[in-house]
Amino acid sequence: MPTVDVSLYAILDPDIGKCLPPEEFTRKIIEGGATCLQVRCKDSSTRAFMDFARLVMRGAGGSGVPVIINDRVDIALALGAQGVHLGREDMPVADARRLAGSALIIGASVNKLEAARRALRAGTDYLGVGTIFPSTTEPDREPISLDILRAIRVEINLPIVAIGGIDATNAAVPIENGADGVAVISALRQCLDPEEAVSRLREAVDKAKKG
Repeated sequence: MPTVDVSLYAILDPDIGKCLPPEEFTRKIIEGGATCLQVRCKDSSTRAFMDFARLVMRGAGGSGVPVIINDRVDIALALGAQGVHLGREDMPVADARRLAGSALIIGASVNKLEAARRALRAGTDYLGVGTIFPSTTEPDREPISLDILRAIRVEINLPIVAIGGIDATNAAVPIENGADGVAVISALRQCLDPEEAVSRLREAVDKAKKG
């Protein structure tokens, strides 16, 4: 499985980018520098989830940017998406790997070093680590210590994407503490110029990587 570039990991749901159709929104954020896309539909029916994901995949078509489906291994396989991301209450990574084989990139959400170790042993391809900052999309989750992020970086040789409350003003912090990239959702919601919003985020990430 090729290494996934998580530098700018954009999470899209049906509430994002209502100023533009999903296909156009997707194209704009890719043009702005998004390196990976996740489709997330927490409160949608399976059919609505699939319909929205198809639009995102159509917008990403030909770009080489992978589309990751949140939670649902069945939808990822049915649509021919490039991957699936599994939260702490979703299907275990090992079971997803048995179902998907090498057909899917598999990411896993972790907030502790031991969870990262388990995900590595189970066959995950990248880690989502957080919550880093207070998040409006996950208000019940307490931010983790940056010490945990640093400890995971020291021990786990997988791409790490930091998630939770990240925008252009604080994107450098997780990068400086070991993350390879940042995941964003709230920072893109309802923005009038998604390409510019992603471009600012990507600039902050790239600058932090250069030190």
